[in-house]
Amino acid sequence: MRTKVIVMPKAAVLDPQGNAVRDAMRHLGMPEVRSVRIGKYMEIEIDGQNGDLESRLHRLCRDLLSNPVIEDYELEKSEVANRKKTPSSQRTTSKVQLEKPKPRTRKRK
Repeated sequence: MRTKVIVMPKAAVLDPQGNAVRDAMRHLGMPEVRSVRIGKYMEIEIDGQNGDLESRLHRLCRDLLSNPVIEDYELEKSEVANRKKTPSSQRTTSKVQLEKPKPRTRKRK
């Protein structure tokens, strides 16, 4: 199975890297560009289809691949047949949007 993970800053979070790219694009002859958001894209290949695989993937995204305070992530799973690229017209995909994470609380000593 192949999983694609897209991590993007939350809409309410400023994106200085995106703003810098937007300004550079305007400077280089694209004044029409209104905004740019910079995120991360990852492809993960996984062997097997364990029953709790999806929940473990969500946990991995939340705890390692994204910062839930300032970023949202999206998982897109697709079945991979004998490790060859499948044309997009034959690929089975499903997007799973994470619900807003609950804030973590720290115990005070």
